[in-house]
Amino acid sequence: MTTKELENITAQALDLVKEVAGFIKEQLGQVAAADIADKGVNSLVSYVDRESEKRLVAGLKKISPQAVFLTEEETVDTVVGDLKWIIDPLDGTTNFLHQVPVFAISVGLEYRGTMVAGVVGELMREEYFYAWQGGGAHLNGQRIAVSAADKLFDSCICIGLPPAEGVLYQQTLHLLAEFLPVTRGVRNLGAAAVEAVYVACGRFDAFMEQGLSPWDIAAGAIIVEEAGGKVTDIRGGQDQVYGRSFVASNGRLHQALLDAAGTLPG
Repeated sequence: MTTKELENITAQALDLVKEVAGFIKEQLGQVAAADIADKGVNSLVSYVDRESEKRLVAGLKKISPQAVFLTEEETVDTVVGDLKWIIDPLDGTTNFLHQVPVFAISVGLEYRGTMVAGVVGELMREEYFYAWQGGGAHLNGQRIAVSAADKLFDSCICIGLPPAEGVLYQQTLHLLAEFLPVTRGVRNLGAAAVEAVYVACGRFDAFMEQGLSPWDIAAGAIIVEEAGGKVTDIRGGQDQVYGRSFVASNGRLHQALLDAAGTLPG
């Protein structure tokens, strides 16, 4: 796919995300208890998630009829194909249900195993982050770039929190103990897509989390890369989308994060 083709697809996907964002914001505070299903510990789904996904899938089918889909709520069958949309219709569902204003739509496009475009809309701030391969990263029409911090002491980083049980929980406690004393601060927003794009625009200097699914960070991964940052899995490899772990940074701090991950228990 050419850079121009990807730019055009990204622009159309951005318009669609803005349209679905309007629906989600209309539903804020309107979802009743009966409209919420429990998928497991720390995993909820609402009517809004499902309806948003259906609208995104319908719109993306018009943009690229040949594409297949990988979606969180499984409103469409997952099949194999060269061109794949990876969708989280409402990243930060728990925040949304509790009316905490940090949640997003995340739409990433993969071509033959490589992320080539992505859109993340942070709804309540009306901030739309997007990128396509070779085209740089953007926020509401302006180019963005990662921070210049090169010392942990000068950095603010984000560490995602897993369910409070098991090995990942113990490993996350270990990371918090490693980074809290040597950074300006450690944050968690409860929406991985937002946390990733905050690295892309320099608000965070780094972000890491384990136990993620592809739709959580597919779009954020290419946005960080196109903003000049670095993304890997927690072992430093390139399985950051499907490998259940994600490390994003401004590049300068990346090795420090990997070094800390190398000391994880379990």
